[in-house]
Amino acid sequence: MFKRYLKNEKGLTLIELLVVIVILGIIAAIAIPAVGNLIDNTRDKAKVSEAANIISGAKLAHASEGYPKNGWSSDTTNGNDLENFIEDGNLKDNSWTVTWSKADGYELKGHNSAPVIVSTYTDTTEVKESEITGFLSK
Repeated sequence: MFKRYLKNEKGLTLIELLVVIVILGIIAAIAIPAVGNLIDNTRDKAKVSEAANIISGAKLAHASEGYPKNGWSSDTTNGNDLENFIEDGNLKDNSWTVTWSKADGYELKGHNSAPVIVSTYTDTTEVKESEITGFLSK
């Protein structure tokens, strides 16, 4: 009985092992680029979300204190900053200006979210609030 049990040993053949390795390689080749794209998209959404938070802070400041002559800025020396309405410690980009007009609404200039929203924009392009919210709703 014991000899028959030893002869009946079953295991993986070399071919079966190679097939499993090839399948795992194919899965890894598909998954790694997909995860990389997911990370890039998340970074882009974070930049645009930060821009939306800055504009939300400007709206709060506008409602409580009125509109300053030159808009709001990340430059705290001009007294027109939004430090009471957004937390500066959470912002990655610290060189922007928010302006408001009746015709165009709120616009953000100098923020690194502009090239993310429209590929032809630069960091100095004024981006309208509607473009920021439109990008986030995609």
